[in-house]
Amino acid sequence: MNKHNLTGENYFSPENELFYMGSSQFKNFQKCEAAALAELRGEYEREVTDALLVGSYVDAHFEGTLDVFKAQHKEIFKKDGELKVQYKQAEKMIQRAERSEMFMRFMSGEKQVIMTGEIAGVPFKIKIDSYLPGKAIVDLKAIKDFQLIWNAEKKQRQHFINFWGYDIQGAIYREIVRQNTGKTLPFYISAITKESEPDHDVLWVPDDDLDSALEVVTSLAPRFQQIKEGKLAPQRCGHCDYCRFTKVLTAPRNYHEDCEVYEVE
Repeated sequence: MNKHNLTGENYFSPENELFYMGSSQFKNFQKCEAAALAELRGEYEREVTDALLVGSYVDAHFEGTLDVFKAQHKEIFKKDGELKVQYKQAEKMIQRAERSEMFMRFMSGEKQVIMTGEIAGVPFKIKIDSYLPGKAIVDLKAIKDFQLIWNAEKKQRQHFINFWGYDIQGAIYREIVRQNTGKTLPFYISAITKESEPDHDVLWVPDDDLDSALEVVTSLAPRFQQIKEGKLAPQRCGHCDYCRFTKVLTAPRNYHEDCEVYEVE
């Protein structure tokens, strides 16, 4: 189940991040191979935004480590010791979720369960927010709202699960759990919105969606692993923060190269 004694403390250590692939790391490679590799090597650090910290605040509450989170993140407090407004909103989100009997039933499983396995010969690790043995795999998400999100690259609106690659995450989790238990369990997203009056829902990701997402993981994971091992050069996406930060000009370009026709959102 956990071959290298992974714990909550060392789960994201540089050594374990280099050895294992995880769902977040896989999605980072999908977005920009060069940025993902630079981050793994400690050459680049992504900005920690309030939006990310609000999600981490909610996660910490449900895993029972909120006191530790508060101690490690003094930036969430004002000078007078009060929580900043966005983290007071996180408290409101938590309170809304806890008023929902069904939501809390799905979040009542074993917390932060770590498992390891392999997909396409690549070592993977997972950490499940709420694991109900033999019944369900549940991941907690704090999201902006339930509106469809415009994907400029695909030129279409997408459900937040597809936009953020949570189907990819679910496919990885389901497969690693199957390898460890012999059971193929359903995958659910327990979502709370950051709206002034928080909304909440429990969303099932159909098995067909997870099967398709697992095919994507199986096809790309070996390439990403070779990049991690230095056997392949990473490709730059050309438009992420890392690519802008490391951009090197070599010659003037014809501006017509940048002209594209976009659909109106």
